[in-house]
Amino acid sequence: MRIVGPAKFVLSVGVFGVLTVLTFALSGCSALTTNGYTGTPEVAAVTPTSGATGFAITSAVTVSFNAAVNSATLTTSTFALTPQGGSALAGTVSYNSGTFTATLTPSSPLTYSTTYTATITTGVQSTAGTALASNYIWSFTTAAAPAPTVTSVTPASGATGVAISSTVTATFSEAMDASTFTSSTFTLTPAGGSAVTANVTYSGNVATLMPSAPLANNTIYTATITTGVQSSLGSALAANYTWSFTTATAALSTSINHIIFIAQENRSMDHYFGALRQYWAQNGYPDQSFDGLPQFNPATGAAPLAGPAPTNPGCNANQPPPADCAYDTSNPITSYHLVTQCIENPSPAWNEGHVDWDYYDPTGQSAATLNGFVYSAAHDARNNDPPYYDTNGVRAMGYYDGSDLNYYYWMASNFGTSDRFFNPNMSRTQSNREYLVAGTSGGYVYPEGTDANDSSQLNKTTIFQELQSAGISWKIYVDPTNSGCSGPPYQASCLIQLSYINDFTFASTIVSQYPNNIAPVSQYFTDLQNGTLPQVAQFEPATDAGFDEHPSVDDSSPSDIQLGAQYVESLVNGLMQSPYWRSSAFILTYDENGGLYDHVTPQPAVSPDGIKPVDMLPGDICTTTTGPTCDFVYTGYRVPLIVISPYAKKNYVDHTVADTTAILKLIETRFNLPALTKRDAAQPDMTEFFNFTSPPWMTPPTPPAQTTSGACYVNSLP
Repeated sequence: MRIVGPAKFVLSVGVFGVLTVLTFALSGCSALTTNGYTGTPEVAAVTPTSGATGFAITSAVTVSFNAAVNSATLTTSTFALTPQGGSALAGTVSYNSGTFTATLTPSSPLTYSTTYTATITTGVQSTAGTALASNYIWSFTTAAAPAPTVTSVTPASGATGVAISSTVTATFSEAMDASTFTSSTFTLTPAGGSAVTANVTYSGNVATLMPSAPLANNTIYTATITTGVQSSLGSALAANYTWSFTTATAALSTSINHIIFIAQENRSMDHYFGALRQYWAQNGYPDQSFDGLPQFNPATGAAPLAGPAPTNPGCNANQPPPADCAYDTSNPITSYHLVTQCIENPSPAWNEGHVDWDYYDPTGQSAATLNGFVYSAAHDARNNDPPYYDTNGVRAMGYYDGSDLNYYYWMASNFGTSDRFFNPNMSRTQSNREYLVAGTSGGYVYPEGTDANDSSQLNKTTIFQELQSAGISWKIYVDPTNSGCSGPPYQASCLIQLSYINDFTFASTIVSQYPNNIAPVSQYFTDLQNGTLPQVAQFEPATDAGFDEHPSVDDSSPSDIQLGAQYVESLVNGLMQSPYWRSSAFILTYDENGGLYDHVTPQPAVSPDGIKPVDMLPGDICTTTTGPTCDFVYTGYRVPLIVISPYAKKNYVDHTVADTTAILKLIETRFNLPALTKRDAAQPDMTEFFNFTSPPWMTPPTPPAQTTSGACYVNSLP
């Protein structure tokens, strides 16, 4: 044996000459020794080994020494791990004195496919204080990142009946590199055709392909995500991922998934849209039949044709206030353009609505002459306390045009409207709003609590109860501005009082069981952003905020229609700018005509439940003499309507007689619900407004902003 350097050699020989013990210690020997070792410590082994590849990114790095070392000398400065081209990693260093092993645990996982260099410096010392002779350095490479996978897709593979407005999505197992998702790496192709033009985006592990046009009906489509897509770590999909689905035949049930409606307050069709044909002529829209104010009809073309501006008898000038209006056929008030955007309130209530039918025949023994609008407005103005300025009722014959309601006129001209859409009965707001959500007022013509016969909430089934029973999501949005409801968060018990659903016994159930189904209007915009828009939504008018378009009931607080139209604009535009646009219908109408003139007579209608008026007051019309209009077998007067949807026919006018309970029929038809009453059962389902085969507005238009610069005053006309 060759001995290098100082050595100690001990030989013991037993009695019989047999070697029994042989020990030696050599300076510089790499064998593990005990804590009494005073030589230079050395690295005996490392993990991973030098030059190793495929090292797991969550593993720790270890080094074993040939002897015990001073654990205090093991730190992230003396035991460092550095990625190529980077700085030493943060981490913790621990030491096992039993195995002489130091472990460096990085604070975060290592990076895939990266070369790391581990260094043990001469700052490491044995327990005797002897330092490592020189830095010990080795390198290794981490494993390549695993290939990402697709975990779920919509529509599902093999799905049928897929709406043609659908977007296509794929969810991935990990974060992906958004820049690798393009119209080349994520495609949608119809059978036998070429890839559709689409916008491809990526966010939150989900890639979305939104076709720029509706898909074809009854067609098999194949979606493909190629190996060109990569994870955020640079790993490509292992293989192309493909799946197929089949679109539905064209239908309401496969196209419209969300129905949103709002009934603003107290405006007649002629009052708002009577000048629509004039707007068409001024703005290049093709003329078509539309029964607005006759003075705006063309001399030739589609009927009805031009006629004189309508009139209503005014008050006898020789009997001014405080005397009541004396009906005077020799003093006609002619239809005229209003300059002010704020007018005092006419009344659509039971008595006024019947006088509007015919001053001489309010019970409807004969066909309507529509001659009582000015008288009703004058009578109410003179009997108001204090009296209104317009004591002659002239406001009832005023109208607005496209310069006043530019947003509404544009929307009505580019989407769908109607010249035969009526409020359900000849009375005021409350009973008509009860029809709007329940198809009946249960015999009420007055607000709840007017007398002993209407003192209770209506125990009638509403559309929201049917939706709840069928598992269809729904919500009522209200505007709590200036209402006294404090929030956010808002209490359902307060918000419910801002909704006409409070006329029904179901209101208490909403508060106790479904408090999230009555929400502030701010939640609507949150729902649009968060993907939580319900399948059916109603907006109540923003009365306390001053945006309900109701004529002014108090001269000290005029109500400006342009601000109301701007409010509706925000709701509609919010929908058009959201992903929900492609599968929604938004319906704007009015609860009743507000006592404002319209030249089309109310129409015969089906009694919803056979219940006659139960709460008329002494002296009311129909309490002493009866007639056809004394029951709920006639509609009220015409109200404006705009049907807005990507599927809404462009520049469409419907001439089918309907009332606002047709909105119920649309909801019932779409979601396969039974009719609430005979009234909504008898309505058209409004599908005539839509083109499901070739949707005109899948890319939403950009309507003009509603002007708000119109004058607002109530102390004079026009």
